[in-house]
Amino acid sequence: MTRRHLPDRTVDGRGLLCVTLLLRLRAAVADAPAGTLVHVLATDPAAPLDLPAWCHLTGHHYLGEPAPGTYALRLTATPAPTRPDAPWHRQPAD
Repeated sequence: MTRRHLPDRTVDGRGLLCVTLLLRLRAAVADAPAGTLVHVLATDPAAPLDLPAWCHLTGHHYLGEPAPGTYALRLTATPAPTRPDAPWHRQPAD
């Protein structure tokens, strides 16, 4: 793996259900700048569906599965905000 493909952040969600994984992921990327490459380690069988869906919801770029159980995404500059307690839902407008 070349340096440009090494993640800037890694979120270890192994052993977690996707609900908890998304809570951890949301918190881990909250202060990360646009362009950050994030690898998510996950064992939940729903991860290959839930992580691309979360990226679609937020506007982050889902990059695929570079290795079994590892999912890559690149953070966008203007993600759609999600609820802190339910990151699979968009934050309601005030």
